[in-house]
Amino acid sequence: MRILGIDPGIAIVGFGFIDKDGSKLTPVQYGSIETEAGTPHEKRLKQVYDSASALMDKYKPDCVAVEKLFFNRNVTTAFTVGEARGVIILAAAQRGLPISEYTPMQVKQAVVGYGKAEKRQVQEMVRMFLKLAKIPKPDDVADALAVAVCHAHFSVMQTKLNEVRRK
Repeated sequence: MRILGIDPGIAIVGFGFIDKDGSKLTPVQYGSIETEAGTPHEKRLKQVYDSASALMDKYKPDCVAVEKLFFNRNVTTAFTVGEARGVIILAAAQRGLPISEYTPMQVKQAVVGYGKAEKRQVQEMVRMFLKLAKIPKPDDVADALAVAVCHAHFSVMQTKLNEVRRK
């Protein structure tokens, strides 16, 4: 199964493709989509959409995992990030890809085993799980890989739950 993990944003969208084969996780490609400050908002959204679409077409994920928004301060930022998140979800939906969403706490719990883990702990565990030489930069990329790893772990549980429900 190929998973695309997304850490949404308007300035930087982190993405990470990983392959899951049994319990083995292998990084395929990861990086960021970056838009330039000062560019009209609608052009930035189009750039995020076009870039996400091109990545999905090139790397052909089986599913997409997106981090849910959590903002307790800046509502304006929440709206713009939500719009970027929306165009990414649209790109996935247009390709018929199943979309899963995880809160930051769920990602930390799945990757580190503790829902209030520090960012550095999550990044280090991602590096270890994927056998990377160093933590990917910018942080958004490591966060996107963490979302993909989270989905890989949750998908195992979801498969087992579905098996139990069928019995």
